[in-house]
Amino acid sequence: MQQEFNRKSLSIIVPCYNESAIIEPSYDRVKTALGNGQISDHEIIFVDDGSQDDSLIKLSDIARGDSRVKIISFSRNFGHQAAITAGLMNASKDHAVIIDADMQDPPELIPEMMDIMRDKKCSVVYGVRRTRQKENVFKLLTAKLFYRVLNYLSDVKLPLDTGDFRLIDRSVLNAFRSFPEKNKYIRGLISWVGFKQCPIYYDRSARIAGETKYSMGKMVKLASTGVFYFSKKPLQLAINLGFLSLLIALSLIVYVVLAKILVPSSTISGWASLLISVIFFGGVQLLTIGIIGLYIGNIFDETKARPPYIIDKTINL
Repeated sequence: MQQEFNRKSLSIIVPCYNESAIIEPSYDRVKTALGNGQISDHEIIFVDDGSQDDSLIKLSDIARGDSRVKIISFSRNFGHQAAITAGLMNASKDHAVIIDADMQDPPELIPEMMDIMRDKKCSVVYGVRRTRQKENVFKLLTAKLFYRVLNYLSDVKLPLDTGDFRLIDRSVLNAFRSFPEKNKYIRGLISWVGFKQCPIYYDRSARIAGETKYSMGKMVKLASTGVFYFSKKPLQLAINLGFLSLLIALSLIVYVVLAKILVPSSTISGWASLLISVIFFGGVQLLTIGIIGLYIGNIFDETKARPPYIIDKTINL
């Protein structure tokens, strides 16, 4: 591993969607972080996830002036995880870094991440966010809650407060390429493969320009993929709810029978208790059916065997 590391061979994967305002500053900042001969053998793979602005035009201009910049352009917007997957599938170097174009995760940490990987002989160095600047309270709370709930549900321990910003070596990259599933929760899969994984702590800054493209709907979809592709515990939850509702129903039956026999005068007939019971058991059934339906829907998506993305064009690749 030490011999491989001395080559300082690195692919940087940069997914982007409608990021025209920050393409050039992002490129400059990454190149500066890799400069001074620290990581001489490198490539920067920008994956344009079907942008509707002039992101691809700016990326093409950069690629014409720098042969180390590779461009993958999708035929439409397939999503952040698909864009990262395309970059990892086309990375040709011995190590790869995943970093978003908004530069909230600082590329200046890349040399330090390489040093940690070398010194601690680990296969993954993942970024852990100490703070997140200029993010509202709702997003901060939901992010913390999501990571902890997912960790509880997952069969594999996942690092808390981490995104996709991480450095991986060739062994992890090869393992990732062997995964056949189409909808990937990448940070979870990289944790799942094992190997030695080390953290690096940092303060996440605000975007250098523009607005986030990760809408609430996209965040919910990512959370759903993380939970229902990465854990079977929701099914166990559905079973537990079924048992709970059965116990409550049996308890109510026993109560009604005993009340009728022992104190018939105190038993009050009415629609309220019946309505509450119907709503409770109906809610349990709908929740259970919904959980099972999500798993069946994921199975349906996988059996269609469609590609996770379609590439429209490439440059320098």
